[in-house]
Amino acid sequence: MATKRWLLVRSMMIVDLIIMATAFGLATWNGYEVTEFGSDVSFDSFLSMRVKVANLLLMLGILFCWHLLFLANGLYRSHRLSSALNVTLDILVTSLFASLLLYLVGLVFKVSLISLPFLAMFWLISSAMLVLSRMVMRSVLRRFRARGRNLRDIAVVGTNARARAFVDMVKSMPELGYRFIGYVDDRDDDAPPHDGLEILANYNQFEDFMRSNVLDEIVVFSPLRSQYDKIGRVVELAEAQGIIVRFGTNPFPLKIGRSVVEQVGTVTVSTVQTGSMYGHPALVAKAVLDFLVAAVLLLLLSPLFIVVSILVKLESPGPVFFVQPRLGRNKRLFNLYKFRSMRADAEQLQASLEAQNEVDGPVFKIQDDPRITRLGKFLRKTSIDELPQLLNVLLGDMSLVGPRPLPVRDFEGFEVDQHRRRFSVKPGITCLWQISGRSNISFDKWMELDMNYIDHWTLWLDLKILLKTIPAVLNRTGAK
Repeated sequence: MATKRWLLVRSMMIVDLIIMATAFGLATWNGYEVTEFGSDVSFDSFLSMRVKVANLLLMLGILFCWHLLFLANGLYRSHRLSSALNVTLDILVTSLFASLLLYLVGLVFKVSLISLPFLAMFWLISSAMLVLSRMVMRSVLRRFRARGRNLRDIAVVGTNARARAFVDMVKSMPELGYRFIGYVDDRDDDAPPHDGLEILANYNQFEDFMRSNVLDEIVVFSPLRSQYDKIGRVVELAEAQGIIVRFGTNPFPLKIGRSVVEQVGTVTVSTVQTGSMYGHPALVAKAVLDFLVAAVLLLLLSPLFIVVSILVKLESPGPVFFVQPRLGRNKRLFNLYKFRSMRADAEQLQASLEAQNEVDGPVFKIQDDPRITRLGKFLRKTSIDELPQLLNVLLGDMSLVGPRPLPVRDFEGFEVDQHRRRFSVKPGITCLWQISGRSNISFDKWMELDMNYIDHWTLWLDLKILLKTIPAVLNRTGAK
């Protein structure tokens, strides 16, 4: 097994270097003129040139640095349990760093061939080829494992329901290549073995078993609190012998959160995260999209901003913008900007109107709010009053899509802790509530939509909400 793994990893290393060199050549061939330390030549001429020793050494140095980069980013560790998406993301990030390294080499050695268009083409080609090679390898390995080849022997510490459920799940996925050899537990009863797998040993006997039997991995499902010393001894022996140990239990009962192991400096910590947005690599794309779209829209809508600002000043005395403290991510306060659609003393008058509130929950809305100006009614119906929040997006306080930011007054009326989870992400200009009826839906349904967004977030979901916001605004769905 070790020899086959060694041969597989070495083969992957060689293939990866061949791919990177090929990507370099294809990027050069893609219509760009090659520059060899200052002199412009065609690609045909480049192929016919004699390779200088300095150039050869430089290329070998780049390949070696790429190899070290691939090692550092974990491309050669076992990805047996990793999803195809995670593997792809690892490759995209690694190839991006490889492209940046090539860019630095171009700057230091003044290789004018290495331009930004060249680097973009190199990154696309290398990423595509690396992902394709990994997917082919995963497919081949999974076929071998499903046929009983390249298997890893694994023991399960614990016989509780979670341990048995884990055994059932992994046995239903033979392509993962795991072969369970039995359970480890101190059982005093005569309970029958689960699914044909017997108790290998109790905790004391398992020490000798590890020393003299084939064992690739151990998965621990025993309660850590009651079996801490015994599990600690198992982990200590496994560490000494180089046997992989995985923990399938959480120290605390989690209903909707999940535990993720992370490295903080030299300390390994278990992080409990709730929702799909925590640590998601696509959040970078979301932030870039927010900034670019907000900047472009502010530029394009600047004439409308000027016209609306003039009309607001003509309609009633007071400032153009309504500025109010709102709760952002993790309840941090920020100033939200809107075109003023009410009288300047609207907030002072709200207390006298509380009895007329028409919606449930802690929020405040009434159908014919006497504080709203004539122009304000139009601005609200068309959602034009919300446009200045693009400034909040540009400043980083808000996102284009996310739960709507609430005033302090509304937040203080929250009674359900689960509803406060909406503050775990950045608030947004539009959201599921915005495209589902807004004021026409109940407060509890509104909170349910926010939780659904947080728990099932993807970049594609953001794009769908943005697209559906346009007809919702044009049809004035739920606007008051």
